[in-house]
Amino acid sequence: MVSCHERESGDAMSGHFSRITYTPGVQAMQRRYNGREAALGGSAEAPALGPRECQFIAARDSFYLGTASTTGWPHVQHRGGAAGFLKVLDALTLAFADYTGNRQFVSVGNLHDNPRAALILMDYPNRRRLKILGTVDVLDAAAEPALRAAVSGPGEPAAERIMVVHVAAFDWNCSQHITPRYSERELAALGQRFD
Repeated sequence: MVSCHERESGDAMSGHFSRITYTPGVQAMQRRYNGREAALGGSAEAPALGPRECQFIAARDSFYLGTASTTGWPHVQHRGGAAGFLKVLDALTLAFADYTGNRQFVSVGNLHDNPRAALILMDYPNRRRLKILGTVDVLDAAAEPALRAAVSGPGEPAAERIMVVHVAAFDWNCSQHITPRYSERELAALGQRFD
C-alpha cells in the first residue's frame, strides 16, 4: 500500500524545505536578526517521505491546510477525521477525502487559482510538528472510484472531492513552543475518566 523511502529523514529534507522557503525577504531578515543567512544546504531534489514521516502522518487525526487567494490573503482550514485519514499513497504523494462542509469552498477556490499549499501536522502530547509544502490536485470523487475507496473510511459519507497532495518539501519543526494538549482518546489511554 504505502511505499515510503527507506532512508531516515535528515538534513537533505530540511535543506530542500529551506530552498523553497528562504526567499530574499527571509534571508534579509535572517541577516538582520541573526547576523547571517541560514544555510540552504541539502539536495535540490524533492525529498521522499521516509518511515518516520509515514508513521507520523498515519497516526494523525487532524492537520491544518494553508492556501492563498489570488489577492494574496492566506486561508487556514482545519481538517480532521479518524487517525490516518490523510493517506500516504507513495513517498511523494498524500491524499484525503473532502466532504461536504460549510459550502464556502474557500480552500477549493484558492487551490483552483493557486495549487500551492502548506500542511501542518501536530502531535501535541509529544510536542512534534511536521510541515509539508506541496501542490494539490482537487479531483471529483465520483470520477475517481478507486481513489475514493482508498481515501474513504468505513461509515463515512461519500466524499465530494479528493485532495491529492504532491509533496514538494517537508521539515520537522522545533518543539520549543508547542504546548502539550490531549484529546479525550489520548487522556483515556492515560487512564483519565470523563463523567
